[in-house]
Amino acid sequence: MAGGMNNMQGMMKQMQKMQKKMQEEQEKLKEEQVEGAAGGGMVKVTVSGHKEVLDVAVQEEVVDPEDIDMLQDLIVAATNEALTKADELSSERLGQHTKGMNIPGMM
Repeated sequence: MAGGMNNMQGMMKQMQKMQKKMQEEQEKLKEEQVEGAAGGGMVKVTVSGHKEVLDVAVQEEVVDPEDIDMLQDLIVAATNEALTKADELSSERLGQHTKGMNIPGMM
């Protein structure tokens, strides 16, 4: 019985260590930035690793008052690309701490 208790304590310590590392990675992700682009780079959206939109850059020549729909589509496309990259970054960073573990609700 004592062996099982020591094993459980060891697992708990491992889980706490992993949780601390994941929290540290979450904090680092706040500082990371990824960019999505559309229209050959005419529209660029920058988001943080926490999926917060930080910047939208639109080149002047893509702004056509007669075709606002196209500009809106480009912004949506660039934003979606940036958010996908932020998801990938998060999965990559946090997933390295859970490799080989099969914990429900985690990466």
